[in-house]
Amino acid sequence: MTTIPKQNPQTPQTPQVSPASTRSGAPSPLPESLWRATWRKLWRDRGSRLALAAAALLVLTALTAPLLSRLGGWSPTEFDSHAIDPYLGGMPRGPLGGISAEHWLGVEPATGRDLFARVVHGAQVSLLIAFAATAIVVVVGTAAGLAAGYFGGRVDTVLSRVMDLTMSFPSLIFMIAMMSVAQDVNRVLLMTAVIGVFGWPGIARVVRGEALSLRHREYVEAARVGGSGPWRILTREVLPNISGPVIAYTTLLVPGMISTEAALSFLGVGVRPPTSSWGQMIAEAVSYYDTDPMFFLIPSAFLFTAVLAFTVLGDALRDILDPHGGRP
Repeated sequence: MTTIPKQNPQTPQTPQVSPASTRSGAPSPLPESLWRATWRKLWRDRGSRLALAAAALLVLTALTAPLLSRLGGWSPTEFDSHAIDPYLGGMPRGPLGGISAEHWLGVEPATGRDLFARVVHGAQVSLLIAFAATAIVVVVGTAAGLAAGYFGGRVDTVLSRVMDLTMSFPSLIFMIAMMSVAQDVNRVLLMTAVIGVFGWPGIARVVRGEALSLRHREYVEAARVGGSGPWRILTREVLPNISGPVIAYTTLLVPGMISTEAALSFLGVGVRPPTSSWGQMIAEAVSYYDTDPMFFLIPSAFLFTAVLAFTVLGDALRDILDPHGGRP
């Protein structure tokens, strides 16, 4: 005779459910573990590792430019008449553009200013303008994209038309005209503002598309039904879940900003002497590239390295944080 076991009369325990998990289908914002995983993937790739090291070195150079120039013994505006030969049209004394223990990267022809001091101060100006303009672009573009994607309707229509108008405007011509007309202003602040004004529609379109896909998700609807206002929903529910594409796009913006600043300075409408800039130095070196190629190669190498490093780093972050961005 088979004995049937008695059922345990104890009531089964209900599994504990965290409040966050009650919002069905809610993708978690970037947790700390994901940041660690992103760092591991970024560091595992040799190209990304080199780009990250180069970008960090350039940022450190920009932050410590006054200290580095003091270590070199020369300020970016100080003339050294002994480093140039007046009988050779002011060409630097010695080989490779006057590179020596006194002038680590040589000197400028005709002026004798120390190239090392001017290059590190040029890094400070170029990266300051690039990062500040990128910050303006990201803040304005993200706010406009969130508003257009979440609210829709007339808000989306108006903001989308403003984006189209800004993107269709000949921004480079306007920048040149504005910088040429504005004379007695802070050139760094003006360049930052002008570059930022014309750069926000790109990231706004990216954020708008992401916000459109998230505004009807279950966890957003649950927050709306629970009485959360638009500001809380946008900052607590939508924005954390699109931070990956925003970060990747932000990193890709930096090399474009560096190139824009260098182009404007090269054309003579950017920062003005005695303020150093890579684009300005390259423009001055055009007249000497055949007689003193180092004067042309050194700032060009710094500009090339900065643009390449941030481009490679941005591509790597996009592949990690937004692997399907821009792909079918």
